[in-house]
Formats: sequence, structure tokens, C-alpha cells
Amino acid sequence: MTPQWELKERKTRPAIVISSDAAGRLPIKLIAPITDWKDYFAPNFWHIKINPNVNNGLTKVSAVDTLQLRGMDLQRFIRKLGRISPNKMTEITLAIVTLIEYQE
Repeated sequence: MTPQWELKERKTRPAIVISSDAAGRLPIKLIAPITDWKDYFAPNFWHIKINPNVNNGLTKVSAVDTLQLRGMDLQRFIRKLGRISPNKMTEITLAIVTLIEYQE
């Protein structure tokens, strides 16, 4: 089997780190990928629209795809682009809660 590191894409892609620094000892973070916004994403609760601003470091209207959460090795991280607002993080969290059908 080909080692994972040989399968890496050459293009860098932004992502939102979902997991807390307090979660686990492994060098892995739970991330949600960010992609270009498409108008047909609008009815999807799992696509969270993010407008670019100086705080988040994005250069175009984007979408967080909470349906594609995955673990990412810290060695694959290149740099921090910015921060999202607490309100936007709440939207992302609510989308994840809806995806997993969590109920108290």
C-alpha cells in the first residue's frame, strides 16, 4: 500500500479547526474543509457561508463543509490564515449537532 504522505494533494486548502487543544494527545485535529461558495449550497444546512474579512484571512466568499469532517495530522498544516467569529463558530457547531442528530 502506498504511504499516505505520497497521496497528499499539492494544492493547499483552507479548513476550520473544530477540535479543542485539550482533546487527546495524538498530533491530530478535527477539521472541516473550506471550499468556494456556490449558490446551490444555500439550502444545505451543512454548508456554512463565510464572507472574507481581515480576521478570517479568506479572499473570497467560501463555505465550511461540515459534512466532510475529518482528522488531519498536524504535519499537514502549513499556516494559520485567521480566526472566525464566535457567532460563525456557533453556526458551524449547530450544523454538526444537526448532522449527528444530537439531542439532550
